[in-house]
Amino acid sequence: MISSLVAASPEETAAAGEALAARLGAGDVVALTGELGAGKTCFVQGLARGLGVVRAATSPTFVLVNEYRGRLPVHHVDLYRTETLTELLDLGLEDLLGGEGVTLVEWADHCEPLLPARSVRVHIEGVGDEPRRITITEPGRR
Repeated sequence: MISSLVAASPEETAAAGEALAARLGAGDVVALTGELGAGKTCFVQGLARGLGVVRAATSPTFVLVNEYRGRLPVHHVDLYRTETLTELLDLGLEDLLGGEGVTLVEWADHCEPLLPARSVRVHIEGVGDEPRRITITEPGRR
């Protein structure tokens, strides 16, 4: 299933993430792509809120993975600063993908060969003050 929407504000971008969270369960992976500044972290903040995380999700650009507790464990991965698949394997990314929680991966194009086929794909277009076009591709549910 592919859906597309336009978000005119950061709040609408986060709300789109929150709506997607209602359809996620243990083992799901959300692979986010888009330019720097497109709103991937904003979308993730809504996703985390929708998954019952009470503290604000922050971008793990320098630590690479933040973990949160909600109705399920939430693993927020930011691969912006990564360069090789070996680096991702050393980080244990494969152990997070498809585990007991939900894994949210920003800059998912950096780990494409590692992503499960059933990953939910979110692509965000637009930067600056532009509205965001958010395209969500959800494979058949398990």
